[in-house]
Amino acid sequence: MSNNYLKFIACCFLLISFSCKKQMKISKEAQIEQKVDSLLKLMTLEEKIGQMSQIRHFEESADEHITSKFIGSVIHTQGPTPGKTALEWQDRFIELQKKALSTRLAIPLLFAVDAVHGQNTFEGATIFPHNIGLGATQNEKLVEEIARITALESQATGFNWVFSPCIAIPYNEKWGRVYEAFSESTALTEKLTRASVRGHQGDLSDPTTVIATAKHFVGDGATDYGVEGGNTSLNAQQIEERLLSPYKVAVKENIGAVMSSFNSITGTSMHNHKQLLIDTLKVGMNFDGILVSDWKAYSRFNGNDVINAGVDIIMAVDGDLDGFQKGAKKGVDNGSISLDRIDDAVRRILRQKFRLELFENPFPKSDLVSKIGIKKHRDIAKQAVRESLVLLKNEDKTLPLSKDTKKIVVVGEHANSSGLQSGGWTVNWQGTKENYKGATTILDGIKRQVKGKVIFDKQATGNHFDADIAIIVVGENPYAEFFGDIGHESNQLKLTLTAEHQQYIKTYQEKGVKTVVVLVSGRPLVVTEQINQSNAFVAAWLLGSEGDGVAEVLFGDYNFRGKLPHSWPKSIEDYKGKYGPNFWDDTIKPLFKFGYGLEY
Repeated sequence: MSNNYLKFIACCFLLISFSCKKQMKISKEAQIEQKVDSLLKLMTLEEKIGQMSQIRHFEESADEHITSKFIGSVIHTQGPTPGKTALEWQDRFIELQKKALSTRLAIPLLFAVDAVHGQNTFEGATIFPHNIGLGATQNEKLVEEIARITALESQATGFNWVFSPCIAIPYNEKWGRVYEAFSESTALTEKLTRASVRGHQGDLSDPTTVIATAKHFVGDGATDYGVEGGNTSLNAQQIEERLLSPYKVAVKENIGAVMSSFNSITGTSMHNHKQLLIDTLKVGMNFDGILVSDWKAYSRFNGNDVINAGVDIIMAVDGDLDGFQKGAKKGVDNGSISLDRIDDAVRRILRQKFRLELFENPFPKSDLVSKIGIKKHRDIAKQAVRESLVLLKNEDKTLPLSKDTKKIVVVGEHANSSGLQSGGWTVNWQGTKENYKGATTILDGIKRQVKGKVIFDKQATGNHFDADIAIIVVGENPYAEFFGDIGHESNQLKLTLTAEHQQYIKTYQEKGVKTVVVLVSGRPLVVTEQINQSNAFVAAWLLGSEGDGVAEVLFGDYNFRGKLPHSWPKSIEDYKGKYGPNFWDDTIKPLFKFGYGLEY
């Protein structure tokens, strides 16, 4: 028998094997569709509307509503936690799941959480740099691994659905959610979106994976003047070229959900925008997953118009549940909502539940609890911190610092607070200023590095001008959506450092102490003067729980690798237009261009 003949036979076997595997994959999806259709035929209208309803686990009568109103999903948000320990969180969700399984058709619940930089609602979980920091790493393998860990730690606390990643393209640093997005670059956002979806979802039948959610569709980061929920006045071509392609990537990766955004497009609310939600997303991109609303969308955006525009799951919270369920039923009864639209929504929900194999495995795995915040996960988070740091200035090779330095003064409250270094969506919705469980601060890391004396001068009030080096850590206080917008009446946030933080730098600089400034912020700030005053300047973003990763780079254990995910503005005067500094058409020159970043 000739070698050529043997090669031919081997090729035949490979082709047959490949064909069988492909057939098995198609067969599994076909089986899911058959199950969905069969279950859908058994459902009453009330049960279908129930599947479209999402409530909070701590709302009054939540337990009763799961059985009496056939609730399809539960969300955890700011408010009472399910318990103190991860097992208690699981136990609460198991209790609710059993109630869902006791109903006539025994359709299991989805449990959702805003795990946007780790399972950030559970104190003790691994908290990663926010997406803007991950954008600075430009490392898709790292982003995929971070998403995988986030999924595991979310499942360990009882969740099978996360509202992440945010794949907006921010136009204006005044927007309070700039840090939730990867970059101003559409191409970089595409790359990291792909990695994030793959990491979160993996094989959905695996109990360590979750449904991911691309948000917020579409234009949330490109509103006029950076107003959360404002109007996006970009034309159709600009939206297509700059904003939609990350969603196309997410859909191609079979993302399980997309969340509609609060903003309007040329005057039409996105929750009512049938052309973009159905024609563009569901039909044009062939998206077969769940389109979920944002907070209280039913009462905020014209009731049944939200359903007719294509939204499948309604966050029926804060008193919206009865209004939504009765309104939707009335809409079907009077013909203003087609039963086909309801069936499309429920089909999408059931499809994801079958893909997750929730009917076979409805409960979280208790053995995952021991994986929360483990060293392996924190090491990945620390790697992300190291790779996210962007060196903007290093005069006379000030960095790396010597570990033999005799006296170092560390200045600023941000240096000694894991809450301040982590930003919003950390333990609490709007973040915390306090230290939280399991985290290390920047000051902790510096103390580990230095053989000499390290003094902490919190507000630059001590007499430590004999120090060899002053490491001055400044930045923003934590914030999240709405309250993080520059100019929002509830805050005093600015595009510059506070006068107090500016004085920290000036105090030591004027005394001739060599200064290294570390900026902790969720967006580029106008700090041109402070950069000029410093000997070295580092953009550290919002770094999460592993603050000692900063010190490892400052003292030369690792080199700087981060590159700016956003162009860096040079002056407040650049913010006069709708989009702030318009770097898109080069009418305004940045202080540092996108992709800038020094190394040792």
